[in-house]
Amino acid sequence: MSDRINFHGDDVTPSKPEDAQFHVIPVPYERTVSYGGGTLNGPEAILKASAQLELFDNKSVPADLGIYTDVPVDCSGSIKETISNICNAISKTIKLEKTPVILGGEHTVTYGAIEALYNKYGKDFGVVQFDAHADLRDSYDGTKFSHACIMKRVFDLNIPIYQLGTRSYSMEEHNLSIRHNIDYMDAEDLYKNGVDSFELPPYFPENVFITFDIDGLDSNIMPATGTPVPGGFGWYDAHALIEKVMNNRKCIGFDVVEFAPIDKFHGYDFTAAQLVYNMMGILQRSI
Repeated sequence: MSDRINFHGDDVTPSKPEDAQFHVIPVPYERTVSYGGGTLNGPEAILKASAQLELFDNKSVPADLGIYTDVPVDCSGSIKETISNICNAISKTIKLEKTPVILGGEHTVTYGAIEALYNKYGKDFGVVQFDAHADLRDSYDGTKFSHACIMKRVFDLNIPIYQLGTRSYSMEEHNLSIRHNIDYMDAEDLYKNGVDSFELPPYFPENVFITFDIDGLDSNIMPATGTPVPGGFGWYDAHALIEKVMNNRKCIGFDVVEFAPIDKFHGYDFTAAQLVYNMMGILQRSI
């Protein structure tokens, strides 16, 4: 992916960076996937599918706040170089006091966002994670910068974490979560108690970054990901949870990662693009 593709295609005149609330930052990075591949193609597929979206999301027009689509982040170097490139791109958005919307790529790309936010806010923000997996391994396949380790890197910075929809994790991850009281509602909790039972705890920071691994959605809805897991979010439950987070905290950015498009099944591309745009809309209405 080398050329700029504007989010929402020709429907939206691209805004200048200083005029757009939403800065879409494509990060076509894939280096450590452990099952199915293809996440490096996710950002381009989402951007192309976004041209088919309606401007009205049934509640508002998120594009009214302006959308700027950045050039894809250079992911050709080492993981540390790539994270630095991601961090720099997002830092430019934060400096303008705009909202970064990161399109992955594997989940490792989130660390670049965390570094940028940490440089701005220190520890004065939390991360709300929508995911099938805990991603709390200290290392995986010989690297600490694996998609399976991203939340452990966040944990190591002492940034508060709240995990939603998790349903597949190792004993190492389970024990770490219990030992350190990492906040979560797993998929079974949400199924039994309903999304209305979810509330961020009062001590959770006011500023939040949302990382949405697309395998958090049920695999019936979204099989186009490296490690699909049954038992995940339904479409409307996912949106209700996002609304709860954004309506009760200040969302300072979000990502959608781990989308791996399936050739000729463009409905999944559209679903991923719709999720991104709907998250813009929920944020627009929460401001």
